[in-house]
Amino acid sequence: MTRESKESLLLGLKEVVAWEKEQNDLWFWEKLGRLPFVLLDRITPKFVREKLGTAVDEMAAFLENGGTYLVQDEAVYSRIRTKMGQEQVMVAQEAAEVPLTVMNEVAKEMRESRATFATVQGATTGIGGIFTLALDIPLLLGTSLKVLQEMALCYGYRPQEKRERLFVVKCLQFASSDIVGKKAILEELSQFDSPAAQRDVMAQLQGWREVVVTYTENFGWKKLFQMVPIAGILFGAYLNRSTVQDVAEAGMMLYRKRRILERLRQSEEPIEAISSTPQP
Repeated sequence: MTRESKESLLLGLKEVVAWEKEQNDLWFWEKLGRLPFVLLDRITPKFVREKLGTAVDEMAAFLENGGTYLVQDEAVYSRIRTKMGQEQVMVAQEAAEVPLTVMNEVAKEMRESRATFATVQGATTGIGGIFTLALDIPLLLGTSLKVLQEMALCYGYRPQEKRERLFVVKCLQFASSDIVGKKAILEELSQFDSPAAQRDVMAQLQGWREVVVTYTENFGWKKLFQMVPIAGILFGAYLNRSTVQDVAEAGMMLYRKRRILERLRQSEEPIEAISSTPQP
């Protein structure tokens, strides 16, 4: 397969770093959305809170063995093969050698596909207001985990490996974190493939519960609107779509950066000045 030129890789890296800088601020509504979560927790029925607890358990199962959320690679690889005009079965090593332009195209297709699914899902669970909200939370978490795994496969990584599932969770955490949290995660991920970081995988897994807390807090006031029967259809459809799009975009950009840096290291191109974590 034809490899990109160093100039092309560096240009792609600059695009990702520019996107990272854009993440240094939150929309006003996102800031506001974190304020009433304590109130939301107080008025949320017990069965909804139990669903949040179930989401924590499911995240633990995902990190340990993939759980029910582990995706099959063939759906993504078949799209890559179509783009490449190939018919033979593709394996992970071959997917890692695919040109970045193809990786980017397939990742965008997968993002839109999952966003469409989330729209229908949000509209469906919004019909019953607060009574179907209990179903929406684990479903949305599952969709987010699946689209991030698909982003991993698009860029030649295998979520079947526990270490790669940790990267998936870090992407999920990044998508729902504030400015300080995003900066800290970018610093962690910049060293993710270093030998020292690879030895500390289990230590990094200790903070995964924080991811679920941050993720559910990110719903904030937005899910209050979904508690209203019928009107919840519109709010649920829009909010779920935007959530999955944000998660997918974070995964797409972070995996894209990781693949670019890997190829630049192989070409011995100096990258420190470009790939440094952006300052807020």
